[in-house]
Amino acid sequence: MTITPTLALLIPAYNAAAYLPRLLRSAKNQTEPFDEIWVYDDCSSDETATVAESYGARVLRGATNRGCSAGKNALAARTGADWLHFHDADDELYPNFVALARRWIDDGRFDVVLFAYEERCEKSSKRTGLRIFDPLDVHQDARSYAIREQINSLCGLYRRDAFLRAGGYDDDPLVLFNEDVAFHITLAFAGLSFATEHEISIINHRRRDSMSATNRLKCLQAQYHVMRKTSELSGANLHAEHIARRLWSVAGGLASQLDWETADAAASLATQVVGPSVASSSPVFKVLCRLSPHFALRIREGLIRTLKPRFREGYPGWRAPVGLL
Repeated sequence: MTITPTLALLIPAYNAAAYLPRLLRSAKNQTEPFDEIWVYDDCSSDETATVAESYGARVLRGATNRGCSAGKNALAARTGADWLHFHDADDELYPNFVALARRWIDDGRFDVVLFAYEERCEKSSKRTGLRIFDPLDVHQDARSYAIREQINSLCGLYRRDAFLRAGGYDDDPLVLFNEDVAFHITLAFAGLSFATEHEISIINHRRRDSMSATNRLKCLQAQYHVMRKTSELSGANLHAEHIARRLWSVAGGLASQLDWETADAAASLATQVVGPSVASSSPVFKVLCRLSPHFALRIREGLIRTLKPRFREGYPGWRAPVGLL
């Protein structure tokens, strides 16, 4: 007798009562059903749990607010399904998602499948972009791809036993605002096999008040800590250039936020990993980095704020140069 593998939809949620109906309706409207639908209520102060239950979802309640990584790990531990799909409470599924997922589950060769998705403006509902993952790039080197690219969990299909063997999500608060990147790097370095699905089946609603949009500094700080941890992994030296590129990019972002302590740490680690050779496309900046990465960051940020103030208007410490207003 053949046993059909099962699929669970796992939704970490905090004060998501206003958004859950849209997602749970889209889950119910699949051409093929999920076997389980779970919501982790991360100690919400609204009716998140009640709304989830009203749509037939099983609810796992957290005793304290611990963040989405802890919620995802708790859901993965609780479900009995063979395959997992995590989804943010404020996003949505097209009716074809489960049918596509079943094809990959039946194929059985891969542990992780990255699904293409579209981005929509929450306010206008207009499509603003598409994200389609490069199958050749992913297949050639999943570790490199996970370091270089932003991969969100809403696009993933995961074999549960492989997820658990890899250790799941890192619930370290330092990586909380970049936890999906950390997660996929963990999976790739654990040796899980990756594939990609090009047909669109997921909608990512972009909100101006989202956690990432309203916490840019925390996101940048988390990116530094993710790259720091990645640089310590076995085999990370093979990907040193990609790690360094991410670190230099993060250092520049942190400088724009005037977080010099973390910016300096990112630049120092980038220099330690591979030197200033990938610091920037600017020859002048590279020369300055050879003299002092910390000095180079301050000079560049000062020049941007003086010569191109429109790029920093509204940023921390921004002041219009004299004569420009």
